[in-house]
Amino acid sequence: MRSSPHAPRRQRRAVFQAPIHERRLRMTVPLSRELRQRFRRRHVPIRKGDTVRILSGSYAGREERVAKVWRRSYAVTIEGVTLKTAEEKLKPLTLKTSHLVITRLNLADPWRRRSLHVREEEVTPEERGKLPEGEAAPATGPAAATDAAPSAAPAPNPAADDEEDAADVDEAPATVAPPPKRRRSAPAPEAP
Repeated sequence: MRSSPHAPRRQRRAVFQAPIHERRLRMTVPLSRELRQRFRRRHVPIRKGDTVRILSGSYAGREERVAKVWRRSYAVTIEGVTLKTAEEKLKPLTLKTSHLVITRLNLADPWRRRSLHVREEEVTPEERGKLPEGEAAPATGPAAATDAAPSAAPAPNPAADDEEDAADVDEAPATVAPPPKRRRSAPAPEAP
């Protein structure tokens, strides 16, 4: 990273105008004590898939996986850490990297393994991002929602008329997106 003069305004300018490769280095997170001993480093740049422990806030003490890293705003989104909006919807809560400690690294990338000087035989399947045998990955995303929807649909009633059954099948509930919001226009002037 380029060093900038000590003036606070120049320090802030360097933070907000930093290129993406410098932002990666600014978003380093300290390692837990066990990882420090294993990798001989104090901190590493955070990545998607790392498991972190939250140090402060209402979610303090929780250990979750990193869902997304926002380098533009220097923030991190963590799985299972949400915020309730005014409309009673759950929205992912973004956290700053200063509130986190890495407890398990994602070593699926060979470049990251080389940079941490980790040999292939030292990496566990969990660190590679693979689940142990016998465990199925939890279904997430839009495909999981479509797979779960047919199983939740009620079975057709055999005692009902054929016409009613045909009408029920044809009228499957469809999800419709709300119409786009329109701007209000100024009221038209009244004619005298």
